[in-house]
Amino acid sequence: MPRPDYMLLTRKVEFSASHVCSNPAWSPAENLRVYGNNSNPNGHGHNYVLEVTLEGVPDPVTGMVFDLRELKEILNQEVVDPMDHRFLNREVPPFDRVIPTTENIAAEIWKRLEGRVVRTNARLRNVRLYETPDLYVDYGG
Repeated sequence: MPRPDYMLLTRKVEFSASHVCSNPAWSPAENLRVYGNNSNPNGHGHNYVLEVTLEGVPDPVTGMVFDLRELKEILNQEVVDPMDHRFLNREVPPFDRVIPTTENIAAEIWKRLEGRVVRTNARLRNVRLYETPDLYVDYGG
């Protein structure tokens, strides 16, 4: 049973990026069959919306689970600055060798954030990445 002072804290950021979903080991026909138009070598873009949720107990001195200014700074450093207005396959490792599906992007964002948001009273709970308004991936540990 959760503690009454246990809380979830979510911060949202947005970034725009382009990508291609294509497995280099496959033929163009197989990539088209699996990924559809997303396999076009010229790429396509999305306006991603990212929601990052932390869980924890508010600090008794500050009253915060996590400093929201610090969380915004971390999100900008780890996600927005390196990914915004970038062609993920060409400009953002590991997507030069990992297919940048929404699932893989969400998992990479988790990896980038997990060590930066751990506190004695807080930890990363969930990464929700919207590729479109009606399509998102939840990644949590």
